[in-house]
Amino acid sequence: MNLYIQIIWLFTLAIPISCVAWTVTHEEIFKELRDFCIKKSQNSKTLFLRKMFYLFTCEYCFSHYVTLFFILFSDYKLLINDWRGYVIALFSLVWIANVYMSIFAFIRQDIKKEKYEIEEIQSHSKK
Repeated sequence: MNLYIQIIWLFTLAIPISCVAWTVTHEEIFKELRDFCIKKSQNSKTLFLRKMFYLFTCEYCFSHYVTLFFILFSDYKLLINDWRGYVIALFSLVWIANVYMSIFAFIRQDIKKEKYEIEEIQSHSKK
C-alpha cells in the first residue's frame, strides 16, 4: 500500500475508533456499565482490577483497545510492512482518534453553551 493510501486509511480508520471509544465512555446508552466500572475502579481490592475497570471509563485508555481491535480487523500497517507497522499504526490511530474526540467534545460543549444561552434568553423574555 503506498503512503498516500496509508494516510487516507489513517484518518478514515480513526473515525470509527473515536466513535466507539466516545460512545462507550460518554454516552447514555452505556451509563450503567460505566457507573459500575467507575465504582469498581475506585473500590476494587487489587491494583490490577482497579486499572482494568478504569480502562472503560477513560476514552484515551479505551481507544487503545478499540484501535487494537480495528488493526486486527483491517490488518492495517503504517509505513513499515512488518510488526513495526502495526505498532506505528496503533499509536498513530490512537492519536488521530483522540484528536477527533477532542474536537467533538469542544463542539458539543459549544452547542450546550449556546442551548443554555438560548434558554436563558427565552426565560427572560417571558417575564
